[in-house]
Amino acid sequence: MIETRIQVVDREQPDPAVIAEAADVLKRGGLVAFPTETVYGLGADALNVDAVRKVFQAKGRPSDNPMIVHFSSHAQLAELADEISKKGMMLAETFWPGPLTLVVDRTILVSEVVTGGLETVAVRMPDHPVALALIEALGSGIVGPSANLSTRPSPTTAIHVLEDLKGRIELILDAGPSDIGIESTVVDVTVDPPQILRLGGLTAEMIESVIGEVQIGRDDDRLKRSPGTRYRHYAPRARVVLIDQCDRERLEVLIQQYRQEGNQVGCIVHSGDLATVESSQFFHVLPSDTEFLARYLYRSLRELDQMKADVILVEKVREEGLGATVMDRLRKAARSTPDDA
Repeated sequence: MIETRIQVVDREQPDPAVIAEAADVLKRGGLVAFPTETVYGLGADALNVDAVRKVFQAKGRPSDNPMIVHFSSHAQLAELADEISKKGMMLAETFWPGPLTLVVDRTILVSEVVTGGLETVAVRMPDHPVALALIEALGSGIVGPSANLSTRPSPTTAIHVLEDLKGRIELILDAGPSDIGIESTVVDVTVDPPQILRLGGLTAEMIESVIGEVQIGRDDDRLKRSPGTRYRHYAPRARVVLIDQCDRERLEVLIQQYRQEGNQVGCIVHSGDLATVESSQFFHVLPSDTEFLARYLYRSLRELDQMKADVILVEKVREEGLGATVMDRLRKAARSTPDDA
């Protein structure tokens, strides 16, 4: 069993000594969980194949599920990406650093262990001072899948990481909660028009405003280039059931039905029509602002899991802008139960 330590670090001005310590763990082939603006990532030296394999092992992640490589400079990007299309560069210039991941052709320096056996690699520059400082101190790219057990909701705090990976990794850098709370948007720019393989912190509308037409990836061979598209993801242990917006009658009926069956029922709602159904620790009322919902979605699911909820009823959101990403995550959680993992 590995001793897992949490090291608090200032978000805006990370202590160089703490960063150097974390980078040394990575240089020795160890694993470090680190904060990004999206969610917490589980870091290993992307060019150290043995270290990358440890990430798969720690998470219980399928070996054909590719990882995103995080970088901090154009020199590091050149080590990873063989070529980036004109539209890809337009997106990079607009949204990096930020919650955008580009799927590009990989260089020979990037192992197939990182890419899940594919000739493409997913890359991004995170918009977080701690993440960037860690990458710069290591001097090369860092793989950074979400720092959780595979299938679980992504971690947005250091405590979430500790809950899932205690005893599996050496160090967790704690810089407070993630700003966005939802993973990056993954865009395949090896095709034209580019394809969004995973919805995330950047909306389709934002991407189209820069490069024009984009498509939503549907083909399985294309989707496998991105994490979060094929296997069970984002799911709490409890069963997740989605409720239409403002459907108070349906919510009340389901609460009663599941409780009569002996279930502990948790709820996550955001509309005024549902906010007054009941008041209990199992009933989470979030503001209707979509950015706020996205930031606290995984946290709410994890909290209800910790309370031993058997069923979690979640009110749907309108599928526009970031709401499309929220609904993507909720649908995946709702159709993924422990029985079908």
